Amino acid sequence: MAEPAPSPASTGAAALRDIAREVGVAKPDPILVADGVVRRFGGVTAVNVGHVEFQRGAITALIGPNGAGKTTFFNLLSCFDQPQQGTWSFNGRVLNGVAPYKVARSGMVRTFQLTKALTKLTVIENMRLGGQNQRGERFWGALSGSWRSQEREITERADALLQRFKLDHMRNEFAASLSGGQRKLLEMARALMTDPELLMLDEPMAGVNPALKQSLLEHVKTLRDEGRSVIFVEHDMDMVYDISDWVVVMAEGRVIAEGTPAEIGANVAVIDAYLGTHHGAELSGDLAAHTADESSSERRAEP
Repeated sequence: MAEPAPSPASTGAAALRDIAREVGVAKPDPILVADGVVRRFGGVTAVNVGHVEFQRGAITALIGPNGAGKTTFFNLLSCFDQPQQGTWSFNGRVLNGVAPYKVARSGMVRTFQLTKALTKLTVIENMRLGGQNQRGERFWGALSGSWRSQEREITERADALLQRFKLDHMRNEFAASLSGGQRKLLEMARALMTDPELLMLDEPMAGVNPALKQSLLEHVKTLRDEGRSVIFVEHDMDMVYDISDWVVVMAEGRVIAEGTPAEIGANVAVIDAYLGTHHGAELSGDLAAHTADESSSERRAEP
């Protein structure tokens, strides 16, 4: 009897099992690669990443203390900002100077820490916006009426995703009526309308109440189980330990460590970056508490 094929989740994690635990290590099947990426703001160097690769089919966390350059690097990788030097590529395609919407069409989609739901549109209208290559957006397609059948297909896909994310009961409500956590779910569901290979999540747990937190975690795991790749920026160390296959750590704009969550938790350089000095502490203890307090303070500061 033939053995069942390994799941995408086990394949992605297994590919990382035997590689060296060092900064810039080559991955067996990288989906996203950055080389010599530097971003300066005036006299401040916010990002100075020599080389980093992100494994296909895995969930990779990008962590670091406040001011480490995580979000700036995230913006560069997703082409919402451009560096002064360096290159980065997705599936072997160099992305320097590529418009963000073209990056999304190529299969790499991101979400934002502050959600981008269009509040004066309904939930289903927000979802329809995620549909790609809509004929009704073109002059002749709009005149011919050929867009109607495509819109039905897009709506069916949108309804299926709303049901999956348990937002179907809010289908015809304005997005403004959603809670912060529900808007996070809507943004993730809308991103899946493009059927991306790589989903980049910027602090998916920020501002999410505990009732929806576990739901979001399960959705991220499901993305990997479907064979997608996920990279996320996060301060919530419980999430990092729960779902990450690999962790990349930044400090002062540079990548200072890579490894599994457990290995990063015992890395002295990482502990020093967070706490200034390790004092024999471990990430899974003092750093996790420190990061949770930091994340909580940030959420309280949000309007």
